[in-house]
Amino acid sequence: MKLSLALGAVSALALAIGNAWAGGPPPEEARLLAALKKANPSTRFTQVLRSPIAGLYEVWMNGNVAYVSARQPRYFVFGHVFDTQTMTDITGSRMALAARQGAMAPAAPTAATSAPASTPIAFDQLPFADAIKTVRGNGQRQIAVFSDPGCGYCKQLEPELARIDNVTVHTFLLPFQGEAKPIALWCAPDRAQAWQRYMVQGDTTAINAPARCDHPVARNLALAQRIGVRGTPTLIWADGSRTEGYVDHQVIQARLKPATSEVQP
Repeated sequence: MKLSLALGAVSALALAIGNAWAGGPPPEEARLLAALKKANPSTRFTQVLRSPIAGLYEVWMNGNVAYVSARQPRYFVFGHVFDTQTMTDITGSRMALAARQGAMAPAAPTAATSAPASTPIAFDQLPFADAIKTVRGNGQRQIAVFSDPGCGYCKQLEPELARIDNVTVHTFLLPFQGEAKPIALWCAPDRAQAWQRYMVQGDTTAINAPARCDHPVARNLALAQRIGVRGTPTLIWADGSRTEGYVDHQVIQARLKPATSEVQP
């Protein structure tokens, strides 16, 4: 889902994730956490925190974050909260802080071996066979994107990527918002085309198809945990650095321009 909200000053980040609750969470957060656990017993909820938006809470679960209203906790809003006054990605900052402080619960027991979000990635060692490969122009420049078809900001990113020429985009599908769509898109006869049609044009033909196949979705999730990818979209550049959250084509072009990687996965 798309979440686009104008927020107050970034000083609201004083509600940092690392601040411990004295004697347990405040009553409202405790009540919401208990209600969510009861309503969704198969989901591992770890923290409920007040967000900078009145009445909206950050809910941390399975290595991911959503925004939930205490009055209507049946609805989860996934995506990044962006402060349009300071041009700050609030969610990205909180996720980075959580990664540094270890406040975000792992999605699997193997998270003990997970790399911090700041750790450079060995780009040429990524398992590109498990990614959707899209080549534009000569495809010389390389970028990897961890994306979820249920992620609104991932859908905003795709048209920006489509404006870049002479690039190979490796898209690793993640199931943070369910595995049905990632599996259906991977199993489409032309997965690159199905991905573009769904993410850019809203064509649901591929995800409505009943076909299933061997797919890398579970491996991609394990990979994301191992290298510290904790949200979507996450862009991995050829130099091993990363950018978390949506960026426009100008940022992508600027980051790709000096790259000379000729990785041939």
